[in-house]
Amino acid sequence: MPAADGRIKAAENEARILRALHRFGWLTARNAGALLWTPWARHPAPAPDLRPAKPSASGLRMAQRTFRRLVERGQVLRAPAPGGHVIYALAEAGARRLQEIGVPAGTGKDLIRSFSAAHFQHRHTANNVAIRGLLDGFRVSTEREIAQDRWLGGAEGIAGKKPDVLLRSGDKIFFAEIERSRKNARDYGKLLAWLDCVRTDVRAPTGPKLLGPNLCWAKIIFVGSTAFQTKLLKDLAARGWPQADLDALLLFDTKLLYVGEGTFFV
Repeated sequence: MPAADGRIKAAENEARILRALHRFGWLTARNAGALLWTPWARHPAPAPDLRPAKPSASGLRMAQRTFRRLVERGQVLRAPAPGGHVIYALAEAGARRLQEIGVPAGTGKDLIRSFSAAHFQHRHTANNVAIRGLLDGFRVSTEREIAQDRWLGGAEGIAGKKPDVLLRSGDKIFFAEIERSRKNARDYGKLLAWLDCVRTDVRAPTGPKLLGPNLCWAKIIFVGSTAFQTKLLKDLAARGWPQADLDALLLFDTKLLYVGEGTFFV
């Protein structure tokens, strides 16, 4: 490859990573390698696959090299995270580079300045769900985008609630919740009431209204513990949910929370 072509390709890779950091807030090199150096499906799968995407060896190397250049140029910030992870976020210079091409980006320095292990694992899990969704052909709103109200529910949410990740396939909406920590009684009560509201919306004779025109509920996805799944199903049944409604509307994953808790230095 001629040197000029190599520089163009390197610049394209840098822009792709900067855009990804704008969407996700922060990423690991493994995240970026999977997201940006894996082919995306043209059409979404029938339902989200919650297994984390793994980068190829070459994809991981490309992500690492690109991050290294961006850190050296002061466009990306690098910080250690729990479990031996290293995470990357936009520096002010990287945000300005995106602003110059019309992307309303801001620095991610506050995102990596300080955080708890639980907060890190929550965002890391949400990012894994979003990345896999994008690779599988879904339209996705990331946790970062939702926190900034850059999603279909805006600042008000859907019936007052925001997801951790939103996945869309045509007119079908998958509303994903990461339930890493145990909810207090007040928040858990709000969740039950919200689920009742969604069930009523799904069962409305004239069709659902909460999501907006031409959209419908596919699944509410809960990524959490087996204990959370058991309790939620029991409590919803006690509130009058038949098994058919539980099966039709809810989807649980009890493994993803524990993926990536080992140590790998990337």
